[in-house]
Amino acid sequence: MLKRIITSLVAICVLVPVLIFSETIVLPAAIGVATVIAVYEMLKCLGAHKKYHLSVPLYLVSVLAPFALRYFENKVIAACVFFVFAVLYLMIVFVSIIWSHGRFSFSDGLALFSVCTYIIVAMNSILYVRDYGDSGKYIYLLIFMGAWMTDIFAYFTGVFFGKHKLIEDVSPKKTIEGSIGGVFFCAVSFVLFGIIIDTFFDRSANILVLAISGIVVSVISQVGDLIMSVIKRHYSVKDYGKLFPGHGGMLDRFDSVLAVSVGMAAICILTGILGITLL
Repeated sequence: MLKRIITSLVAICVLVPVLIFSETIVLPAAIGVATVIAVYEMLKCLGAHKKYHLSVPLYLVSVLAPFALRYFENKVIAACVFFVFAVLYLMIVFVSIIWSHGRFSFSDGLALFSVCTYIIVAMNSILYVRDYGDSGKYIYLLIFMGAWMTDIFAYFTGVFFGKHKLIEDVSPKKTIEGSIGGVFFCAVSFVLFGIIIDTFFDRSANILVLAISGIVVSVISQVGDLIMSVIKRHYSVKDYGKLFPGHGGMLDRFDSVLAVSVGMAAICILTGILGITLL
């Protein structure tokens, strides 16, 4: 437990400066590094980290994508380039499957493509939300709040009140009561965040939308956690890495954050289309 606490404190000391200087090159650089590490962990889990024709292109796009997202003016062209890369990379994966003579299975190839694409898109969704209009510098904090409040309160609610298993064959310790507690307290934290922003900052928070977003985000967070747990169980891996002593790897700590970042990006796009503001 002491190791976990010390690791958490060190991680916070690293994360806070990144968040403070998020308007600078620090954030895309940090996202690039984190994405490379996360992709490497997944490739290693799939046994493909030494297949350099598959790994190197992913590392390159992991590093370049956040800088393109922030500094390339024409976002449509940038999105098209990423789409073309994805299609070409999928063809490379298929060719690798064909020429492996059974050593690289079809299911492993599709897992590699789909999960690594998900990781790259999800990591860059953090940056997308951060740069989303004038409110992005506040809204993107909800990504981390949503993931970690859900995780913390789902755990403690499960410990004190949990009696019914959620999905025992995927995550034996998770309970239905813990899941409900995570959703409830995530929504509460979103509402409190909105009240704080409304009171101390020059923003008008939409409390109802924030509460609904908190519920949606918490559900997404728990699904993201379960997705990564399913992959670990399928490939008989205890932890994705050892980057955070006592916690595991990047994917072990950011499994929920990845899912929530995509969810928050979707919420930003949807509320923008509907003409609704979060803050």
